[in-house]
Amino acid sequence: MDKKKLMAAIEAILFAMGGSVEITRIAKAIEQDVDVTRSLIYELKEKYDREESGIQIIELENAYQMCTRKEYYDALIQIASHPVKPNLTDIMLETLSIIAYKQPVTKAEIEKIRGVKSDHSINKLLEYNLIRELGRLDAIGRPILFGTTEEFLRSFGVQGIEELPVVDPVKLADFKSEAEEEVQLRLDI
Repeated sequence: MDKKKLMAAIEAILFAMGGSVEITRIAKAIEQDVDVTRSLIYELKEKYDREESGIQIIELENAYQMCTRKEYYDALIQIASHPVKPNLTDIMLETLSIIAYKQPVTKAEIEKIRGVKSDHSINKLLEYNLIRELGRLDAIGRPILFGTTEEFLRSFGVQGIEELPVVDPVKLADFKSEAEEEVQLRLDI
């Protein structure tokens, strides 16, 4: 297959699959090695950027997905039925950040950090497909381990969890001391 047809095949795969597709699966489908496939995908990405296309290809941890550009969201909602966009409360964001930075993490660990029950937040984050069950911890009771999903990566515009912002150690120390003071106040009441 010539280069143009290979690129068209990749485009068709990503369009038809809708979700992300691992680079190894794409390479196998077009009968090319991973490096050649990645190069063709990057060329497609550049083409969409150059032409200011309404679609783009995004990378999510060795997988690629075709999706619409954010700047055309307003036009899309004029046609589509109003999509339900998850409304994350501060509590849900706090729970999500603990999961993102500590994953894999159990509900008990989350609740220990937060100091309160987290059932509702965890259930909502599961419902919004921002977190998922990664398995079970090999310990008494076999608690469920939670981690983030590809939807989390897409929603926050990162390709992998290693791209999450690093917490400043000084701020972290401040947060810890504030939390300890808050716990002490609760105990004194």
